[in-house]
Amino acid sequence: MSIMVIGGAGYIGAHVVRLLQERGDEVVVVDDLSYGTKDRIGSAKLVQLDVADTASSEALLNTMVDEDVTAVIHFAARKQVGESVSRPAWYYQQNVGGMANVMLAMEKAGVNQMIFSSSAAVYGMPPVEVVDEDIEKHPINPYGETKFIGEWMMADCERAWGLRWIGLRYFNVAGSGWDDLGDPATLNLIPMIFERLARGKAPAIFGTDYPTEDGTCIRDYIHVKDLARAHIDALDALASESDLKHNVYNVGTGKGTSVREIVDACREVSGLNFGDEEQDRRAGDPPQLIGNASRITEDLGWNAEYDVAQIVESAWSAWQAGPRKIDVAATNELFKKN
Repeated sequence: MSIMVIGGAGYIGAHVVRLLQERGDEVVVVDDLSYGTKDRIGSAKLVQLDVADTASSEALLNTMVDEDVTAVIHFAARKQVGESVSRPAWYYQQNVGGMANVMLAMEKAGVNQMIFSSSAAVYGMPPVEVVDEDIEKHPINPYGETKFIGEWMMADCERAWGLRWIGLRYFNVAGSGWDDLGDPATLNLIPMIFERLARGKAPAIFGTDYPTEDGTCIRDYIHVKDLARAHIDALDALASESDLKHNVYNVGTGKGTSVREIVDACREVSGLNFGDEEQDRRAGDPPQLIGNASRITEDLGWNAEYDVAQIVESAWSAWQAGPRKIDVAATNELFKKN
């Protein structure tokens, strides 16, 4: 028996794969390697495949049968909010189409357990400071809409053929559980900051006129290893024969941190004396998103263990262990001249 992790060579997926392997599970990774690399998945079998391709469902079915797959953890998706606004049809094709291909294969293979990488983006711009799972949901960008549709699809498959499923609504994932599993794509705030610093440029802050205390967006930052543990807890809940109390869970800390506070934390951890570059807002960014994670604590016994300082420290450690290590002294000299 094995667990299929789709998108398992990526940032979050590779952390889940490592935790599964550490406890002795057999893992098969399906990934197109557009962001991840094979060296991130240890001894797991790799099937290189783009699940959004219309022909992928048959390959997925064959792999599920051949590898005796009992559960699927589905990460693979496009996730840039601004890009989803400018390319909505492509986002639906990639995220919703890919999800449909996976679920068609699961139904045919008789695999009835699924954990889905959902998102806090399903909430849009909630009218409360801290959101719980049952609040009315109004996504404000196509990315969030594709995640909400993914939850609907699983609920429909539960009714149609008995799928057992859990959707984890992530808040802002950051940090690194191991130095060799740092975030490989500069799509998230902290690696975006480090990437600009590596080029001798001050980090950009997109929007300083939001209705928040310092004018920048506020987010709930969750350590990637805490998030990976939530997937393990959800997987165990699915594997049990007991009825699920709920199908969707927020995975966050319940605490908000502004973009400017993250920039300040990066400055402190790195020892780099940089300023910042204020730019216009990005399309589709809500001012604040903080999650109430009490449900997952009560149902699955999960709690976040890392705070923002530890998140930034681990992200910096992973960056400095990688190929784009920043020479702090030389970069500080460059910033002095500028």
